[in-house]
Amino acid sequence: MSSEKENPGETAEPEQLALIRETVRQAKVPRAKPRTWRGAALAKELPVARVVVNKGSLHLDQFFDYAVPEELDEAAQPGVRVRVRFGAGAHQVKNGRREGGRLIDGFLVERRATSDYSGPLAALADVVSPEPVLGPDLLGLARAVADRYAGSLADVLQLAVPPRSARAEGRPSPEPLPPPAVPEPGSWARYERGPAFLDSLARGGTPRAVWNALPGPHWAEEIARAVGATLASGRGALVVVPDGRAAGRVDAALTSVLGEGRHALLTADAGPEKRYAQWLAVRRGAVRAVVGTRAAMFAPVQDLGLVVIWDDGDGSHSEPHAPQPHAREVLLLRAAHDRCAFLLGSTCCTVEAAQLVESGWAKALLAGREQVRRAAPLIRTVGDGELARDEAARAARLPSLAWQTVREGLKTGPVLVQVPRRGYVPRLACERCRTPARCRHCAGPLEAPEQQELHCGWCGRGASDWHCAECGSTRLRAQVVGARRTAEELGRAFPAVPVRTSGRDHILDTVPGRPALVVCTPGAEPVAEGGYAAALLLDGWAMLGRPDLRAGEEALRRWIDAASLVRGQPEGGTVVVVAEPTLRPVQALVRWDPVGHAQRELAERAELGFPPVSRMAAVTGPPEAVEGLLASAGLPADAEVLGPVPLPVVRPGGPRRPGDPPPGEQWERALVRVPPGSGAALATALKQARAARMTRGGGDPVRIRVDPPDIG
Repeated sequence: MSSEKENPGETAEPEQLALIRETVRQAKVPRAKPRTWRGAALAKELPVARVVVNKGSLHLDQFFDYAVPEELDEAAQPGVRVRVRFGAGAHQVKNGRREGGRLIDGFLVERRATSDYSGPLAALADVVSPEPVLGPDLLGLARAVADRYAGSLADVLQLAVPPRSARAEGRPSPEPLPPPAVPEPGSWARYERGPAFLDSLARGGTPRAVWNALPGPHWAEEIARAVGATLASGRGALVVVPDGRAAGRVDAALTSVLGEGRHALLTADAGPEKRYAQWLAVRRGAVRAVVGTRAAMFAPVQDLGLVVIWDDGDGSHSEPHAPQPHAREVLLLRAAHDRCAFLLGSTCCTVEAAQLVESGWAKALLAGREQVRRAAPLIRTVGDGELARDEAARAARLPSLAWQTVREGLKTGPVLVQVPRRGYVPRLACERCRTPARCRHCAGPLEAPEQQELHCGWCGRGASDWHCAECGSTRLRAQVVGARRTAEELGRAFPAVPVRTSGRDHILDTVPGRPALVVCTPGAEPVAEGGYAAALLLDGWAMLGRPDLRAGEEALRRWIDAASLVRGQPEGGTVVVVAEPTLRPVQALVRWDPVGHAQRELAERAELGFPPVSRMAAVTGPPEAVEGLLASAGLPADAEVLGPVPLPVVRPGGPRRPGDPPPGEQWERALVRVPPGSGAALATALKQARAARMTRGGGDPVRIRVDPPDIG
């Protein structure tokens, strides 16, 4: 071994020993503890860091000041993630520094020379990453969203900034590409103001439009051309769609129109690391265009020139986590804050979209009636009168017109069948008078899943001897026959034709253009190659009969979304809707006039004082808690309280939706309504009242939701 050490060519071991000795020497030097930095010198310039901590409680919705140790001076820049000690009392002070508390995450938003707080400050525990992820624009947007929805800034930042991935941060983003050439108008030429809209975007303008898209597959390409025109002006663009399937279509269209590398796809399907890498590329300016689902509404696009939301009536745009913002309203805030262009597009039209046009804030972007007749399929209706005359069709739940349409459609391509519910037979009713069949013990709905014995869906008791309390009949009929039962019926009627289903458990993206029956629930319709030859919209009365203010609007949106996948009338496309022909949504579908339907709905809402003409907030919780909060809140003078009314009790072990009360508890809901202009005052009053209750009594069971999507 001595000969090996004396060999001048072998230097690895002496170098390792020297490295170890140097490490030991450095270890003997006193260093500040990373959690309290006791005795450590502070930064010479701007020694105070203003931090927003990851605490969503309303009474903690403020910035907190911390001291910046000298060793963290370079890394502690505005926008970075930090770790701080939170919760230490004023008595825990050593050497002029506050110590103790629990380590939590936060964002550094500002460096200051002095603090507004006169007492001793705790020091920053650590800088998690030097990557500045929270810029001034994103912080301002998050603050505006929190104020509008009576929420906390920390909760909004949880939605706006994705979780960190160290590997993604360590990789450099690609170099930004030069602006592309202005794309041709393409299918935008079908709209009266379409080419002018693209031209304004390409020249750096900020047009605002509500776009009623023609039926067919061209909407994704039209969005891509609008994005391309914005990028050609040197600005960025953001597109928010309701689900991953729509995001995939826009992603493919952007690649086709702009080429690779000019846009980022932000969806949950990509995985945390890839999604964070794409988000970083957007924040760093490497990518100027974004398409994504709901969470992408906060994407930090640099020099934002256009925001687009597709199908704003889809419930997926409403965030289920606090403070539950809606993507449409967030993009409206961004359009106003960044002074950029705005495009709201859909094959249907919501009441909120109609209000934007009526108020003059946006212009209508429509096609002429001749273009609509050329693109839309033929709509035929079937009412209850025809069902009553057609006994054979009544027994099979499909009228003769529907059978004839299916037979003709299968000669040239696939046929779409939309059923409002999945499963087999979710609800039953008396065959004679249609009174809902209910349990005699608990009044719960009677069910017969998979054609098993009749039993209660709430208490599980059998009901083999059921008879109707109204007319005495013992015969039952399905109120809403599910998709699987419908698929079985059609499969027996057309044994030589394949039957495919698409629903919540398994959603198909596309189907071939060959003859087939595609049975699906609303929102799960796959795209057919070349379009469907025909479509059946079954059980329309079930969609229209929901006890909700938006029942007619939602039914029309679901029908138009499905009918838009059918070939145009010149190619033989036909849609049969099984619903009362005289109802307003059915007539709007027949005329293909969703804009007119939305305008009439808006006029009725204005007369009744319901949203979006007014602003409204829902206060939900135990009766005494709701009463106490409303009594203590300094509501605006023009506020009107509707209710409270009891909510349905959720049975233990049963399904729960977001916002439902705990199982077995009786909760109430009150609606607070104010006229336009008082929405900000209402949100502030409710937020302050709830924060005060939380300060006095700890946890507060009361839930507040501004602009609830379901009013009932």
